[in-house]
Amino acid sequence: MKNPGHLNIKGLLTGSTLLLIIAIFSLNIFTSTTAFGQSDTSSFTQFKGIILDSKSKKELAFATLSVLGTNIAGVSNSEGEFSLKVPRENANADLMISFLGYKNKVISIKDLKPENNEILLEAFNIALSEIIISTNDAEKLFNQAISRIEQNYSSDQNLMTGFYRETIRKRRTYLSLSESVVEIQKQPYMSNVDDFIELFKGRKNTDYTRLDTLTFKLQGGPYTTMFLDIMKYPGLIFTDDALKVYDFSMENNTQIDERKVYVLAFKQKPAITAPLYYGKLFIDTESMAIISATFNLNVEDRKAAALMFTQKKPAGAEVYPIEASYQINYREQNGKWLFSYSRGDITFRVNWDKRLFNTTYETSVEMAVTDWRKKTNEPQKATQKLRQNVIMMDKVSNFADPEFWGEYNIIEPEKSIESAIRKIQRKI
Repeated sequence: MKNPGHLNIKGLLTGSTLLLIIAIFSLNIFTSTTAFGQSDTSSFTQFKGIILDSKSKKELAFATLSVLGTNIAGVSNSEGEFSLKVPRENANADLMISFLGYKNKVISIKDLKPENNEILLEAFNIALSEIIISTNDAEKLFNQAISRIEQNYSSDQNLMTGFYRETIRKRRTYLSLSESVVEIQKQPYMSNVDDFIELFKGRKNTDYTRLDTLTFKLQGGPYTTMFLDIMKYPGLIFTDDALKVYDFSMENNTQIDERKVYVLAFKQKPAITAPLYYGKLFIDTESMAIISATFNLNVEDRKAAALMFTQKKPAGAEVYPIEASYQINYREQNGKWLFSYSRGDITFRVNWDKRLFNTTYETSVEMAVTDWRKKTNEPQKATQKLRQNVIMMDKVSNFADPEFWGEYNIIEPEKSIESAIRKIQRKI
């Protein structure tokens, strides 16, 4: 396993990757003219809709949409809604929709409407195996997946276009929204060189007047989501002594993108008291590649967990996480797997001395790769390189351009985000 010591971070989503900077409140309201304006559609066609379970009609959050024969991709939001911009030269292509545990669906882009598309996916049922898999077999499967990083993941330097979003909520009220289109210099998976990110476009909307006496800022920005790539940075969760600190077990098989996958669960051993992680790895049965993962931080020891996240806080405030969950997805390209999507959701509680009630804040960060290509010597876009400790809220410009995103694919905003933006604008 690679040594992740070249990273200037203490651990996954700690150190410089995701820190709360909590300071005494000072009034700052960033103005904007429009939230999600209309773009020039001369070079692309935009399609919107929702992805649902075919039987229950339940929304399928974070489903993947891919235009076949291209590198164009998108992802549905937490309410199953999607927005996808397709260049006009690809108008005759097919669109594939995939979701964990469901059959892939391929539809012609010509059959889509500009709005209100309803795409139904069928659950994939796999007969349960009668074979009993022992703990040793589960550990061997984990070791095999880690040992095949070089064979299964890209050895090229890739340029990726990504859409990044971070939000902060107080209970159900959105306080801050920051969005960016970024260019990612994705390094080979066996390289000790870190990925680096450049800002192409960005915007924000913030209403600090609802933050009582606190200002929340997230440090790390898009790097937070990139360091969730556990196959590029496996040591951030699974160090060389992973088998000494984690118990592994097998769960029922499932399917991703028509591929049968093992489901390998892990959790820290009972004797380990430091906050570690628990979750599931989804491993392709043929290549032994980890193609998706979901995991949580153990936050039972709230003081220890708080030290992993909070950089600054005012006197008299106790701040600690009550939940921290993460997701990472990969996409196959020419027999190799690449980073595709990641998300982190962390809920914090703030207790004040001499106050009867506490306050809950929810933060989320997510990155969707919408295009990628091998790095060449061709001229690149005018961008600004970001530091690993960047605070995107301070970095991106206020939104003012009604054609801000142009042809770039974004994650469709949830209804609650759109409502929050409208409320902020009315106040301004």
